[in-house]
Amino acid sequence: MQTEMILSTYNNPRSLRLCLESIRHQRKGCDGICIADDGSGIETAHVIESFQRQNPQIVLRHVWHEDCGFEKGLILNTAIASSQAEYLVFIDGDVMIRPDFVARHLELARPGRFCTGSLIRLDAEATAGVSEAMVADGTVFDRRWLRANRALGGVLVWLKAAPMPKMILSVLEVLSPVRRSLCGANWSGFKADILRVNGYDEAIKYGGQDKELGERLKNAGVRGRHVRYSAVLVHLDHPRGYSDPEKRRQHKKMIHDVRGSDRFWTDRGIQKKA
Repeated sequence: MQTEMILSTYNNPRSLRLCLESIRHQRKGCDGICIADDGSGIETAHVIESFQRQNPQIVLRHVWHEDCGFEKGLILNTAIASSQAEYLVFIDGDVMIRPDFVARHLELARPGRFCTGSLIRLDAEATAGVSEAMVADGTVFDRRWLRANRALGGVLVWLKAAPMPKMILSVLEVLSPVRRSLCGANWSGFKADILRVNGYDEAIKYGGQDKELGERLKNAGVRGRHVRYSAVLVHLDHPRGYSDPEKRRQHKKMIHDVRGSDRFWTDRGIQKKA
């Protein structure tokens, strides 16, 4: 089974560097990496070029389009359509993934299933203190460090740091009453299943495009499987100047409408109407 990681990014070279460092330390990696770049500038290109020089054994491609505002859905659809892989693992370029992250997603890969995880969020102060060395030696995934840096609150967040054996965490994931909403920064699925629903709806910008895709996948018979406690991912803080409350309300309604229907295809996805 050919696999590819699709990593979305936009003008955040420091976070991308830390993200790529975490990918470098995967115990089982994907066959290739696609960086889906929503119009970043030259600094991001330099980070990608430097990483490729230092890691020539990693198959890496950079899919880019001009900056036309928040068009993450469009660049992700471009990456999906151009991928030669059968199975795709999706993350954002502002996260750090634990060394067993990819292996966990691939372990649970099944046709007709998507796997979806969650995030452990760092605040701005903790984010500023993260270094590549801390990613390499695993400090950023250590529960003591996360707790000391205010990232582990209640029990459900603590569980996201994988404090128990995988077998127990797997049972908790299956039993979890939390809705299996697709988390765009931590999910995976078969390309064929994603093409069946025509990928992301490009009309939905920031605020819900991943959840809307997840609802259409479920309407198409592709069921969600939690990896919220066993695929550990730490999110780096960053400004969100592109967030628009009114658009978020509109997108929330779109998600609700899809959830209450049997519709799984979007005309505003990978395949466009003539």
